[in-house]
Amino acid sequence: MTKIGRMNSLEILRIVDHGAYLDGLDFGEILLPKRDLNPENEIGDHVRVFIYFDSDDKIIATTKSPKAQVGEFASLRVADVSKVGAFLDWGLPKDLLVPFQEQKTNLHEGQYYTVRIYFDKVSQRIVASTKLDKFISTDPPPFTAGQQVDLLVAAKTDLGYKAIINHSHWGLIFKDAVFKPLKIGFSAKGYIQKVRPDGKVDLSLRPPGKKHLDAVSQKIMDKLESSGGFLAMTDKTSPEEIYAVFGVSKKVFKRTLGGLYKKRLVTLEPKGIRLTSS
Repeated sequence: MTKIGRMNSLEILRIVDHGAYLDGLDFGEILLPKRDLNPENEIGDHVRVFIYFDSDDKIIATTKSPKAQVGEFASLRVADVSKVGAFLDWGLPKDLLVPFQEQKTNLHEGQYYTVRIYFDKVSQRIVASTKLDKFISTDPPPFTAGQQVDLLVAAKTDLGYKAIINHSHWGLIFKDAVFKPLKIGFSAKGYIQKVRPDGKVDLSLRPPGKKHLDAVSQKIMDKLESSGGFLAMTDKTSPEEIYAVFGVSKKVFKRTLGGLYKKRLVTLEPKGIRLTSS
């Protein structure tokens, strides 16, 4: 079955001057414009195309892949705002509409927003919504601890960062497990840390099965790596400077530094800390 707003593999039925007509099954013949047609394509070939609506609201095919498809969440930039809503750049010639009634707050041109793309059966259009919760599954999470998943960071909370898992469920990356600043709209591979009895899901950006460092240790290691393997800080550095860099007290810093030294991850020099691999 041909799916609107998704990538499909469709057969070329006939080739004409302005392109090729594909077998859209329930939707009849669908035009693939000449600009998207490979000159080597022949009748009977199957081509991978995205099916959507052109500026005249007619079903059309393109070999271009959008930044996201129907049924997916994505962070997209507002290209324009008009009297009917906001239009998002999703990588296709025709921008994607977010109707005003589907905007949790007013969208502004040039800004990025996390949206869900869906097919609106009433208007018969592909549209997007910033009202994310109504698209998040309430079914029990089908995940297991250690499983690799796709994550999209959608919001920051007092506890950490809310992320959408595999375009279906909410999960949380606790702030003490975040070693680098995360931006809303950031997408990455992540891992299921725990599925709680109440259905809430704890997430990690680091793979399981390895002996990871605690948050402060990891901050020091990350800072060392970003500084070329050497950091001009010692146990004599002022508490104010330590707090400004790592957000911890001098006591915690010294204790953590001692732990890294015992694990032979760093060496302590008169003028600073050095990674043992540097």
